[in-house]
Amino acid sequence: MQIPVEKKANKGDRFNKNLNKLEQYNMRIYAVADIHGRQNRYSMIQEKVSSHHADILVVAGDITNYFRPYPVIERLNNFSIPVLAVRGNSDRAVVESLFNAFDNITSLNLKEISLNGVPFTGISGTIPVPFCTRIGLRERQIKNKILQLVTPDSVLVVHPPPWGVLDRVLNKFHAGSRSIKDIIIKKQPRLVLCGHIHEDPGIAYINQTLVINCSIGKSGAGVLIELRDNEKPKVVFL
Repeated sequence: MQIPVEKKANKGDRFNKNLNKLEQYNMRIYAVADIHGRQNRYSMIQEKVSSHHADILVVAGDITNYFRPYPVIERLNNFSIPVLAVRGNSDRAVVESLFNAFDNITSLNLKEISLNGVPFTGISGTIPVPFCTRIGLRERQIKNKILQLVTPDSVLVVHPPPWGVLDRVLNKFHAGSRSIKDIIIKKQPRLVLCGHIHEDPGIAYINQTLVINCSIGKSGAGVLIELRDNEKPKVVFL
């Protein structure tokens, strides 16, 4: 049976070939964040992809650790399933170019890609705090763009969690993004995948939106999410 795939980016044949492995109306996402270029974490991710038969790998930022990003992104590209990603605060701008250079990775930054009828979109980096400066203007532009893309069916991939949700530092201080929370409240996407706060992985709801902090920066091995039509996502922390 032909699987419905809509792709809004020019990528290689291998990415599109890997998409055809998806079962219709049954998508198993393996999500991680905060790899920080560590080779043992890549080995762990590869093992989980294989043993849990994931259809798609989603990486919610902090893939590299500032330096020598090419071999890190190259290794990610060699995974046997499609990879969707956004940059985090430790991923330099060149990482975005590397996403575009490889044929099995797609950046979700301010764009939409639909896999098997599920729309994915995202924001790279950490949205700056709004002030009356050029930074504040840039934030408004980012928010306006992503608000046009997010729907109630969307899977939104970002690096920071929404403010007040899975964002506790030292179990005391909130360090999430108010802008991300505002986007969620306004658009109510089906699922939000984030990371950044290593010590607060978990799941929570903002109204109807399921938020998952899938960070592996401190412990854990990522999250397995099963999406089916007309059902709530099934979530297992590995």
